[in-house]
Amino acid sequence: RRVIAEKVVIDTNTALDFLVFEDPGVQALYEAVTRGATQWLVCPPMRVELARVLDYPLVAKRREARTRSVSDVMQRFDTLATSVAVAPKAVFTCKDPDDQVFIDLAVAHAAALYSKDHAVLALKGRLARLGIAVIKPAPR
Repeated sequence: RRVIAEKVVIDTNTALDFLVFEDPGVQALYEAVTRGATQWLVCPPMRVELARVLDYPLVAKRREARTRSVSDVMQRFDTLATSVAVAPKAVFTCKDPDDQVFIDLAVAHAAALYSKDHAVLALKGRLARLGIAVIKPAPR
């Protein structure tokens, strides 16, 4: 069984995997967060992004198939996540500006970063030098 970090930052796609899609690849992470063994750190822009993405046509279709409203998902997000201030810019810059907020928060709080995003995964080695584990969730 994989050990889950005490503090984590979870990118939007991975958050969707456990808040909406019930992906078995993130089940251990979901369980750690729900039982309080792991603290999921977020900042306001992450919440805004999740709320926006929940209405994207493909996401909405899958969300509705599981009878989850946007408000249900956002309420679960608010219950599980710990909101903190936006972190200062980290020493490394992500090629995708939308992903920088996740990197910044992970670095500022020495938290593991869960992501499937190629731009984030490309920084895995550099972030490891700062003590930040970048973890790609197991595929479904």
